[in-house]
Amino acid sequence: MSYLNFDKTRLANLEYSLTREVLRTNRGGSFCSTTIIGCNTRKYHGLLICPIPKFDNHRYVFLSSLDASVIQHDAEFNLGIHQYDGDVYFPKGHKYVVDFEADSLVKTTYRVGGVILTKESLMSDHEEQIMIRYTLVQAQSDTKLRFKPFLAFRSMHTLSKANMVADTQVRPVANGVVSTMYDSLPSLYMQMSKKCDFVQVPDWYYNIKYAKEEERGYECCEDLFVPGYFEVDIKKGESIIFSASLKEEKPAYFKRKFTIAQERRLPRESFYHCLTNAANQFVLFDSNRQMKIVAGYPWYGTRGRDTFIALPGLTLATGDVETCQAVLDTVVSHMTDGIFPKVGSREKVYDTADTPLWFIYAVQEYARFVQDDKAVWKKYGPYVKQVLESYRGGQLPNHIRMDDNGLIYAAEDGKALTWMDAVVDGVPVTQRAGYPVELSALWYNAVCFALEMARKNGDRKFVSAWRALPETIKASFLAHFYDENRDGLADVAGADWQDWSVRPNQIIATALEYSPLSPEMMKNVLDVADRELLTPRGLRSLSPNDPRYNALCEGDQIAREHVHYQGAVWPWLIGFFATGWLRIHKRSGIAKIKRLVLGFEEEMTQHGISTISEVYNGDPPYVGKGAISQAWSVAALLTAIRQVAQYENPEDVF
Repeated sequence: MSYLNFDKTRLANLEYSLTREVLRTNRGGSFCSTTIIGCNTRKYHGLLICPIPKFDNHRYVFLSSLDASVIQHDAEFNLGIHQYDGDVYFPKGHKYVVDFEADSLVKTTYRVGGVILTKESLMSDHEEQIMIRYTLVQAQSDTKLRFKPFLAFRSMHTLSKANMVADTQVRPVANGVVSTMYDSLPSLYMQMSKKCDFVQVPDWYYNIKYAKEEERGYECCEDLFVPGYFEVDIKKGESIIFSASLKEEKPAYFKRKFTIAQERRLPRESFYHCLTNAANQFVLFDSNRQMKIVAGYPWYGTRGRDTFIALPGLTLATGDVETCQAVLDTVVSHMTDGIFPKVGSREKVYDTADTPLWFIYAVQEYARFVQDDKAVWKKYGPYVKQVLESYRGGQLPNHIRMDDNGLIYAAEDGKALTWMDAVVDGVPVTQRAGYPVELSALWYNAVCFALEMARKNGDRKFVSAWRALPETIKASFLAHFYDENRDGLADVAGADWQDWSVRPNQIIATALEYSPLSPEMMKNVLDVADRELLTPRGLRSLSPNDPRYNALCEGDQIAREHVHYQGAVWPWLIGFFATGWLRIHKRSGIAKIKRLVLGFEEEMTQHGISTISEVYNGDPPYVGKGAISQAWSVAALLTAIRQVAQYENPEDVF
């Protein structure tokens, strides 16, 4: 039995099935995603979604869905399902679903009368190809299968509409056909492992609706093109593979290729294995063979801040040192004057105050893991020093600089420069202009780490230039953020003011290797977070005691942006909470962190299957929202698991 269990009696219940989404990637930027019954509810759903290098690796949906039908005695039973405008579902193939499993492969079982048919799918590693294997488990009569492909050929951020420009003709290839709907995009090759008939019946299917887009306030209906259908005989016990690829494949190799790929897949046989599988899906080689981290699926690309926060958890927490180093090597190649881009593309945006300091944090975690200070400083030391000089010298954009008091100031009209970066109609929701608490804590940690590494490596010039600064930063930090008559730390400070909003940013100061806080201060901060911010799904972005608190991430984009940092729950902060909590409570704190982490086990069959969502509602039942799979969310749990392991048995972390 699969570890991931679903209520089989409710699979045909749309209210149950349409809220559960599956994701598979090829670790090259391509992915497939849909709901557990195959009904697409997002414009980001599709069976083959691929990056296109000439379009800056923006991803395009080629094959939206594939309707399979069972034919016996001239009667057709369509297993597909689509929602149309007017909330009409047709066909209603979900009523034939009797089982769903998500192990090394995603497997759906259908029963149509005396027929039992299974469907299993996988993405080919580092190839723009999806293979879907259909096996006829049981049948009493001659059986045919009919496959109807629904084509989109559009950016995953847009919707397709019927038009006269599209080339609606297909050309024959081995055991299939190829479609080139638009000259600007690659061709899609659709082939079967067995000789088959393809009947051309070109037609547009209008107003297919994506309910999730409607909920999110976006245009939600599109037209998809169906060039015709494949038809093939199948015998009891036989398996047939359908392939969709951006290059012509050899059908004779499909079955062997599918089997080899299946054997390479790690089973999702435990909570930990689900997390490690999810972690692997964020790591990809791009078209230039550079290793990067995808911030989240389905709509995010690579982002500097997310990469550095997630990297230690995604790699080092599972012992994958090589991947960590490869990603660091990639990102330093994109550094410009000590700055890393917020968005990884040709059109880079350098508008984050904290990203370079998170880079130093990632290098620090890497150095602590590999225990080779000389090699780490030789390779990454120049980049670390470049980052520090860019802050100290005021070389960063958007008025980001080190002030005379040693703290980092960040403010720019119309921009939010920390991770709480929502902007609505040109106005930041949580601008946090001034000295943000986590930015100052990261700065102190970065300077102390650099000095430690410089001393160990005999870098006297750097030590001489920077050795006096940590005491200045520490004194200013305590003066601006700590008040012995208050609980916790101020969230943002200015020269003569503090914002005492209870937000989770303060816990980062408890988790960094070098902290300006004493143990007593750390405990105070953690107690406040435990009392007002901690939930079973992470930490709230604002205390419920604050009149601005809003728990529900619902409505259109503007409504959601107002909630994300005013009460929504963020799992990525758990890693820092766990690190700080165990630093103070040590072994006596293990039980609490274990309960917190294991509480996510039920999430393995919710929202994004076998992964962790980007954000959750701030109040019970803490429903998953945003991206169905987020890198720093998964990384946070893996970090917490490793922290617990270190305190339970330091000699046997893995």
